[in-house]
Amino acid sequence: MPLSLRELDLRGKRTFMRVDFNVPLDPTGSQITSDTRIKASLPSIRYALENGAALTLASHLGRPKGKPNPVMSLKPVAARLSELLGRPVTMAPDCVGPAVPPAAPGEVVLLENLRFHAGEERNDGEFSRQLASLCDVYVNDAFGSAHRAHASTVGMVEFVPVAAAGFLMEQELKYLSMAVSYPVRPYVGILGGAKVSDKIEVITNLLKIVDRLLIGGAMAYTFLKSLGFGVGRSLVEDDKLGLAKQLLKGASDKLRLPHDHVVAAELKADAEWEVVDGVNTPIPNGWMGVDIGPQTVAAYAEEISSAKMIVWNGPMGVFEIPPFARGTIELAQAVAASGATSIVGGGDSEKAIKTAGVADKITHISTGGGASLEYLSGRTLPGVAALEK
Repeated sequence: MPLSLRELDLRGKRTFMRVDFNVPLDPTGSQITSDTRIKASLPSIRYALENGAALTLASHLGRPKGKPNPVMSLKPVAARLSELLGRPVTMAPDCVGPAVPPAAPGEVVLLENLRFHAGEERNDGEFSRQLASLCDVYVNDAFGSAHRAHASTVGMVEFVPVAAAGFLMEQELKYLSMAVSYPVRPYVGILGGAKVSDKIEVITNLLKIVDRLLIGGAMAYTFLKSLGFGVGRSLVEDDKLGLAKQLLKGASDKLRLPHDHVVAAELKADAEWEVVDGVNTPIPNGWMGVDIGPQTVAAYAEEISSAKMIVWNGPMGVFEIPPFARGTIELAQAVAASGATSIVGGGDSEKAIKTAGVADKITHISTGGGASLEYLSGRTLPGVAALEK
């Protein structure tokens, strides 16, 4: 594990903290629609300030393609962070150069969007040096960007005397390393989402580790079609049928697929829908699978109830449409009731848990969807590796 923020002497030190303030904004770029990521960074920020750091915060926001874009400015974040901290936050007009004001001990400066410079995503050496010149101490608390080899996550680290992980990064690594390296058993994995191709590496890696892998979402239909089941108009990756069959062959009895389905003719809240036993009755032509059926929910919930550890990434159906959210919500409730150590990936999985109203009963909800998927795939995250050198 990397050096911890707790192990650093911060008093009077110029401290650069890479945070993940890639928050959703309204179309005008003036209002934050969710401050979850800002709140997640507060423990590390408060600790640094309480220990006398001169604190500079840095983040990207959106995809401005290496050019300033006022709709992706971090100014609304500075305002919200100031409210949450109860103290002023100075908003820098840039992230490098003479326009960046130095922070005094106990003060906070938020740099403007790192991706307003093309050197950030290119991991440019000169841009990395300019960022490093702002600090004596580097802290990475942006797990959501740890899978990116960018200047602020990797490049600048070699130019700073001391580098460490913040509290959020530590928590992410604690639970995800448990999920990959030393799970408690019985261990159940739950994977949903649209495409097998998005999760090939996760499926392959988890099959080596879990005792049971429960599959839902649209990607289930690629597996089912590879076995010869009629899937109607369900989303299928025809070019991945061979791969799906190969994964099933190597999975022994670990991998479970839905055996009944909620099907609909259209992806609309008022669409006609019904439940089909996909084993004995194929999904009708013109209809598509939109959720796991009640028998599958019951079977999956039984597997979940006996688990001591659960890792979940991806919804079981088109959960953003209420009639097709039942499978996802009922499994979320089963996970919450299981008493198991539960680890939920970011993005849609986090939304599903919150929709089900059980977020407070989940052990760990990851702040980084892409980063958590790569970690569960068994990959080394560049932003973590840089801290361990």
